[in-house]
Amino acid sequence: YYYIYSYEHSPTTTQTLRRNVSKVNETSRNMASTDKTIVLFDVDGTLTVPRKTAEPEMMEFLQKLRKVVTIGIVGGSDLVKIQEQLGSNAKTEFDYLFAENGLDALKNGELLAVQSLKAALGEDNLKKLINFILHYIADMDIPIKRGTFIEFRNGMMNVSPIGRNCSQEERDDFEKYDEGTEVRAKFVSVLKEKFADLKLNYSIGGQISFDVFPEGWDKTYCLRFLDEFKTVHFFGDKTYKGGNDHEIFESERTIGHTVTSWQDTMEKVTEIFFK
Repeated sequence: YYYIYSYEHSPTTTQTLRRNVSKVNETSRNMASTDKTIVLFDVDGTLTVPRKTAEPEMMEFLQKLRKVVTIGIVGGSDLVKIQEQLGSNAKTEFDYLFAENGLDALKNGELLAVQSLKAALGEDNLKKLINFILHYIADMDIPIKRGTFIEFRNGMMNVSPIGRNCSQEERDDFEKYDEGTEVRAKFVSVLKEKFADLKLNYSIGGQISFDVFPEGWDKTYCLRFLDEFKTVHFFGDKTYKGGNDHEIFESERTIGHTVTSWQDTMEKVTEIFFK
């Protein structure tokens, strides 16, 4: 089962495939003992429909899983947005909660560490970057624009060509438009060339936006807080190159699982931990 799963669902190289198969086989041999295992989940597209509240069925399932193994959340959104989707008690409903890829890190509801994009880049560089982004969006010819084109977070910026104030219907329409035109991917390419000296990473996630953050501040950032765990499973939907789950999915420290929906996540987790 594990070999077939990795081959059919992993969009990675043969080398990565063999690595994942080896790690999964090792984990399966030691599945009876999960005290040194943690399961990490992306949020949008993995535990919820993008930007929607998690279904009660999923939340109940996660608490059932928590009785078997340590669980954690690693999302690109800030803590407020993660709580909107996973509940106001999310900080204590999970053993670990990593907002903004782990730049805002909590364990059992207690703050572990927080990082600052402003301190990392400096005000002058940040101002140049923001000014360029806003000018670029102003010149873009896309079907509609709304508001909140940049959302400044502790450890990253979220950039949305359509604007985060759009309705759910407009989100859905933009996602389809972006699939055909690659508006976000082209935008990222321009920024990579223009601001190469700032050593930034860009990660496309969700339906309407992409994140901007210093190199190394992708979702693998959270792994520095998990040294006590021998095995780290990660479940995410955007595991392809350029997606915001790609780096942690590919990491040597994790066993990556690609999912297509919250229902698919439940099925795959059940196969590993409840059968």
